[in-house]
Amino acid sequence: MSARIHNIGIDCHDTYALAGFWAQVFDCPRQPDDQPGDPEAMLLPPGGPEVLFLAVPEGKSVKNRLHLDLEPVDRTRDEEVARLLAVGAVQVDDQRRPDGTGWVVLADPEGNEFCVLRSAAERAATTG
Repeated sequence: MSARIHNIGIDCHDTYALAGFWAQVFDCPRQPDDQPGDPEAMLLPPGGPEVLFLAVPEGKSVKNRLHLDLEPVDRTRDEEVARLLAVGAVQVDDQRRPDGTGWVVLADPEGNEFCVLRSAAERAATTG
């Protein structure tokens, strides 16, 4: 017997606002009954586990022990980084290399780090 991921929980101060940011990242709506000030908010990204935002009183103080690696579906890594910066992400680190490999570390509006990798098409173009 095995297990599967039911949801990914993200601790935050403002569940509704942070769910709104990630709804733009995943291009999916918030749960219709979620409201500002709710202690929880939920996203149901197509093809992925639910993402649950949970209100906690403490702030983030150290680097994430778990983070998401995102792979663009219909654009390049650099186009996706630009899109995410435009919707409120902040660049934390740039590990892109001259040969096109590498990734970019971004943070959401509450400081949770995540990486943007190359798309499958970009990887296929460089592997021959």
